[in-house]
Amino acid sequence: MTMNDAQALPITASHPHHRVATTSRRQMLMQAGAGFGGLALADLLSRGASAQAAGVSPKLDRRHHFAKAKRVIFLFIEGGPSHIDLFDPKPELNRLAGKPLPPSFKRPLTAMGEAGSDLLACKRKWKQHGQAGTWVSDWLPHTAGIVDDIAVLRSCHADGLNHVGSVCQMNTGSVLGGRPSLGAWVTYGLGTENQDLPAFVVLLDKGDYVTGGSRNWSTGFMPATYQGTRFRNGSVPIDNLATPSGVSDEQQQAKLALLKKMNKRHHASRAFETELDARIRSYELAARMQLTAPEAVDLSQESDYVKSMYGLNDQSTMGMGRACLLARRMVERGVRFVQVYSGAGSKWDAHSGIESNHTRMCKSMDQPVAALVRDLKQRGLLEDTLVVWGGEFGRTPMSEKGTGRDHNPWGFTMWFAGGGVNAGATVGQTDELGLYAIKDHAHIHSIHATILHLLGVDHTRLTYLLNGKPERATVNEGHVVEKLLG
Repeated sequence: MTMNDAQALPITASHPHHRVATTSRRQMLMQAGAGFGGLALADLLSRGASAQAAGVSPKLDRRHHFAKAKRVIFLFIEGGPSHIDLFDPKPELNRLAGKPLPPSFKRPLTAMGEAGSDLLACKRKWKQHGQAGTWVSDWLPHTAGIVDDIAVLRSCHADGLNHVGSVCQMNTGSVLGGRPSLGAWVTYGLGTENQDLPAFVVLLDKGDYVTGGSRNWSTGFMPATYQGTRFRNGSVPIDNLATPSGVSDEQQQAKLALLKKMNKRHHASRAFETELDARIRSYELAARMQLTAPEAVDLSQESDYVKSMYGLNDQSTMGMGRACLLARRMVERGVRFVQVYSGAGSKWDAHSGIESNHTRMCKSMDQPVAALVRDLKQRGLLEDTLVVWGGEFGRTPMSEKGTGRDHNPWGFTMWFAGGGVNAGATVGQTDELGLYAIKDHAHIHSIHATILHLLGVDHTRLTYLLNGKPERATVNEGHVVEKLLG
């Protein structure tokens, strides 16, 4: 436990101002370890609670105004999708293709150094779709069918140049690790609607790695109980959840009762140790999840029609389809914040061969994401579920290695659906080449402020006291993007 952990006191709660002598964590585990053997999620001890799981937060409510959204599904398109090839057509880019960036443009410093390559044409075919007339390229035919339910924000911008810092900033508001993730702030502010499942769940389409790791769903300086819980891919999303064979229900309940008693006694004089509190809560949650989670993650309950709609019968869409369908089942059961990673491990990164890269990645993501929005809508969930789509940055109009595009944090696109957004709207603008945002600028802090606003939270008033200083999710910056509001 760090000094920050000890000194981070919620502004809405009172704490004693002294600490008593404590035994070491090793001693505590040696004393209490006998009760852990039959308990679900016991692997937390070896993996570390902050990296893998968190307990459920209290059912609380820090809303400041009427909330149009009750929950969030954040579709994180990791690696940097090219906005100028997906949602932001630039005819001038194709007219100037093969030529250097015009002198009138400030030459940006990219991830690979000072930009100096020629402009790279967009090979996509563009068309306006829906009653809104939203522009979408032929890479996203399924998304094109839901444009009247989404609001496109073309003027996003960020601070980071590399993936680690930029993924971190889109999640936490800072390019440096150590701050709470947006999901943690939401969980801290609103709690959960289901005491038998985590309030904050993280899902990956494929693989087992997100750039920057678990800090992207951590709590930073806040109590560890608000962190996200990673569900794994495959048939067993949550490790060690099943009761061991040969252990009866009566034996299991007796073990849990004893462990709860021991934990309560041990924690009584250690209220400041947030990691200990998070572990205790996670074990208690695990016991409840033994009854509820198997049903929640059981996709065999879904009809063949629904599975086909999400693309579970196609190898190329199966990973993201499974994650999106699980996301719907999570919010259906009261999970507050679900984050789904498409291209986990920077698979959308396209410094070369953007045609082959984005063709493959769009194929994997397009159908499942459109299915999610449609499914939420037909079940009456989209109205109060906010769906957010976007990556850590976009890509440059200049070519890299002749066939790719570099990172572009100065102007890129995200979209939003449900939860009170102005469906069908296109907000903001980048310049004629898609390099810089020039109208209705929306920094990541403003994006976070808008998400919190739709959840009924004023980002300037949701605070956490750290070393005497009130900390905010938006790092004392940002504004609500009013044009996105319905």
